[in-house]
Amino acid sequence: MTEAVTRVVAVHGNGGGSTRFDSMMPHVPDRVSVEAIDLPGFNGVPLDPALDSVAAYADRLGDMLTDRPVVLGHGIGGSIALDLASRRADTLSGLILHAPVGADLDTRLFPKLMSPTPVRSLIKRAIAARPLRPLWKRAFFPNGAPDPVLDTFFEGYRTCEAFSSMFDIIDVDWFTALRPVTALPTVLLWGEHDRVLKQGQSDAIRSKAPGAEILIQPGWDHFPMIEQPEEYAGVVADLARSLASDR
Repeated sequence: MTEAVTRVVAVHGNGGGSTRFDSMMPHVPDRVSVEAIDLPGFNGVPLDPALDSVAAYADRLGDMLTDRPVVLGHGIGGSIALDLASRRADTLSGLILHAPVGADLDTRLFPKLMSPTPVRSLIKRAIAARPLRPLWKRAFFPNGAPDPVLDTFFEGYRTCEAFSSMFDIIDVDWFTALRPVTALPTVLLWGEHDRVLKQGQSDAIRSKAPGAEILIQPGWDHFPMIEQPEEYAGVVADLARSLASDR
């Protein structure tokens, strides 16, 4: 009997889009299918003013899914996927939360820094600015990646319409009110050297997915899908197959 194909839907982080997963796609093994999507307000998809909460984004994500895939959410993509799983677990067969946003939002410096809207606009322009890209490459991609791939990454911030609003809707009140995910196979995936969202936050996230396995991957920073795409594709595929078989 032919082995069934395990379907994975990948959801990007803030400032990004489906292109963040492009480098891993050639390395996805047989019998696993990965589809990367673009949420409204990202990667050229028009912003939808009706999406004014994490739950609204999560419901839009749920409406985009078919045949109960495993969902891989990175950064804010993980936050949105977690919200979806807390209310509509029957739309998924498994959940991979890769460094999702939500923990320690009341104590971390970066969310406080990004509280004023003008600061968000300034940071967004700075990340996209070509003269500053060598600085950002050293800061956020210590393991390196091809320049064309990184240029696409930074351009994503320049065109991102939803960048600022994510700091409004993903907040302490949202995370506190989130119902724990208890009936869905879940993995919390973190890079050992993640400098954007420290791997120590995994314990706080696990309070919202108490049955989740925590996997800390050696050598990874925050963007292994760009820096170590072949390894990332293999890890995601193995996790997705395991989660789908547990359902």
